[in-house]
Amino acid sequence: MKSSPKKQEKKKAEKIEQKTVMPLGKINYLMLLLGAAVIAVSYCLMYLEKNVDGFFALFVSPFTLLGSYAWIIFALLYRPSAQRKEKETGQSS
Repeated sequence: MKSSPKKQEKKKAEKIEQKTVMPLGKINYLMLLLGAAVIAVSYCLMYLEKNVDGFFALFVSPFTLLGSYAWIIFALLYRPSAQRKEKETGQSS
């Protein structure tokens, strides 16, 4: 027996909903934006200092840049516990 057209449409709609799940959440995008902003500010401050041997260029900026790049990697991999639970329940259904 074939299922009714309404059931088939419902199944198609469920498949479409499952496909449109965003891989990153709002918090991930905010964390990425913060990391990119810190990187931009760090490079701008090095430029404004206009001294290769300056304090900011030698001591502050390398740490802020390294930390910001690590923060961006963390932001890409971070998944809040609520998002994990939704993904687990969504996959098991």
